[in-house]
Parts: sequence; C-alpha cells; structure tokens
Amino acid sequence: MGVNVSVVAIDAGNSKTDVALIGEDGTVLASARGGGFQPPVVGMEAAIDKLAAALERAVAELPDASGAFGAFGASAHVSACLANADLPVEEAELAEALEARGWGSSVEVRNDTFAILRAGVDEPRGVAVVCGAGINCVGMTPDGRTARFPAIGRISGDWGGGSGLAEEALWFAARAEDGRGEPSELARALPGHFGLASMYALIEALHRGGIPSARRHELTPVLFATAAGGDPVALALVERLAEEVVAMASVALGRLGLLAEEVPVLLGGSVLAARHPQLNDRITALLAARAPKAEVRVVSEPPVLGAALLGLDRTGAAPEVHRRLRAQYV
Repeated sequence: MGVNVSVVAIDAGNSKTDVALIGEDGTVLASARGGGFQPPVVGMEAAIDKLAAALERAVAELPDASGAFGAFGASAHVSACLANADLPVEEAELAEALEARGWGSSVEVRNDTFAILRAGVDEPRGVAVVCGAGINCVGMTPDGRTARFPAIGRISGDWGGGSGLAEEALWFAARAEDGRGEPSELARALPGHFGLASMYALIEALHRGGIPSARRHELTPVLFATAAGGDPVALALVERLAEEVVAMASVALGRLGLLAEEVPVLLGGSVLAARHPQLNDRITALLAARAPKAEVRVVSEPPVLGAALLGLDRTGAAPEVHRRLRAQYV
C-alpha cells in the first residue's frame, strides 16, 4: 500500500470515540469518529466492535486503502485510552482483547484520563483532574511512574462529577422546599429548568418517568448559575468540588514527589472546561497553598492527541516527531 502507520491512537469516552492513524514522521494519515465505549453496558466485545467500526472508517481514508486493518502494517503500536478502564486489571483485560483483534504488533491500554493529561503537556510530566459525568485524577512522570485513583464512585471515596453534583443539588433543594434544610434558591431554579413550579413536582416527574433520569445532568449548569447568583447552599457545593479537585491533585503530586516543583496541573472534562470562575478560581487559590509552584490550566487540546503522543512515547519517536504531531492539533 505504501502506507506505514506507526501508531494507532484511540481515545474512547462514554459518548464518543476518536481514532487517528499516525505515520512514522508524526503526520496524521487518517482519522475518524465513532460511538461511545461502554463495556459495562454492552459487554466487552460489543464495545470493542464500536472501536473497530471507527478504525475501519479511518483505514478507509488511507491511500490505496483495502479496508483490512492489518494492511497498514503489523508493526503499528496501538495506543488506546479508554473510558471504563478504571483499574490496572481492567486495562490488562482490554489490552488482551485488543491484541486479539490484530490491529498492531503491540497494544497499550490506559484510562482515558491519561490522554487528557498527555495532550496538555510537552513531556509526560504532570497531573490532570477530569470532572465530567464523574471525577478522576492521574499523574505521570517521564520515568514511567504514575499516580491514580480507582475513581469508580462512592465505594472508592469519590465525590463530585456532573452526575454527583446534580444529585446533591436535588437533595438540598428538596430539603429547602419542605423545611428540613436551609432555604435555597435551588428549590425554585431546579424545577424551573424543566418548566415545573415546585420541587415536589420535579421529584414526582423524576420518580414516575415524566422526566427521564438521563436528563438529571442538565441540572449541573443550573447549580453553577445559582451559585453565581450568590445562593449560599449552591455556592457551598461548588466550593466543596474545588476542595475535592485540589485534594486529588495534591495527593497525586505528593505521590510523585512534585509538590514543591514547577509542574502543570491540568483541568479537563465538561464541568472544569466550562471555566466557572467560582470553581476554577477557587481551585487555583486552594492549590497554591498546597503546591505553590503548580501551574493550573484548562486543557484545550483533543484527547486523541494525548493517546497518539503516548504511542510515540512508547515507540521512542524523536522530539521533532512529537512536535510535528502536536502542530497538527494545536
């Protein structure tokens, strides 16, 4: 075919998958997007089939593409950063399953938070905290050391994330309306978002299916808007999230011995990427007390770039190859 793919980069979240085929010189030869990656919902093989569909579309863009995955060279390294790969044992299981597909000569699977971290740094050094539907944090250093958390919900000590914030907002709003808790504007704002007059009406609609449970995430922006308006209850939730983000970041920095060094702390995911001043400014202030030399910023680079860079790290590509790749995304 005359096409030599060095890295098959895959970034797969719960809602979408991005694939990029990277040449030996760092050129993006082809790319494609597919559906979300949810092994707990559909099963591992069905979830990997969705990755395969996206990869097939990318392969079809290659010059003289035959449509066969192996046609671009058995020497390709597969660098897959996947949602729901929360534990090392899960990463190993997924790596074994991807190896069986024969997409390359080697496979490395990481949690998708590593893609966000690597996308935002010029070398694999720093910490990333991601807050979307859930919350997670990872850190890494050039010598291969990592810091991470299970990040699988309350049983692993997590608090926060868009889904968790929506649940907390509903809890406080319900108690504000019926008198068990402190008065809060949330009692009006949350049902108002759905055109309802009271929390009782919203509770009934959620309980009986008048409003699908999947729409609860819509309440997270309402929480932040209410906090920005000065509501003490909503503001306390936002400030607690800032404390959780800083707790994760500072622990990861401490495990890697980076608390006293100049190091990037990257913020990603829909909640942190929204750049709510009351949240992000509070994170910066709190982290300054724990890691005064840390540089906090929101990641703007696409995570698939991080998966590709991790692949180039693994293949030992030269710095100019990394730079050429990054220039195509930034």
